[in-house]
Amino acid sequence: MFSHITVGSNDLHKAKTFYDAVFGTMGVEPLMFDPDGAGRLAYAHKGANFMICTPIDGKEACHANGGTIGFGMETPEAVDNWHEAGVAAGGTSIENPPGVREFPFGKLYLAYLRDPDGNKLCALHAMA
Repeated sequence: MFSHITVGSNDLHKAKTFYDAVFGTMGVEPLMFDPDGAGRLAYAHKGANFMICTPIDGKEACHANGGTIGFGMETPEAVDNWHEAGVAAGGTSIENPPGVREFPFGKLYLAYLRDPDGNKLCALHAMA
């Protein structure tokens, strides 16, 4: 459905510390890190690409109000590990604590973070 997702950052080194931690829990390493050239940091996993870039227009990066980027996880424990790693690496826990949320279509195990630049992220495991 999508080829990639990109979020902005005002500090790629701080972003790398955060995203190395949360993606490390998924076994993902940086694909590219070019803070002084193009201003890009990229990760690839299961055919999806996630990039963090300094804004091309030279203005400050900001997060999308109402936007969330979700990452699929294999187990509730993987969601918890992702959340703990993100908080330890400078992210902020938001919403309710990690746990089960019930929806008309079923149960999801969710955890939410804001990265150091304020982007809203979610780890999601669909419960059987």
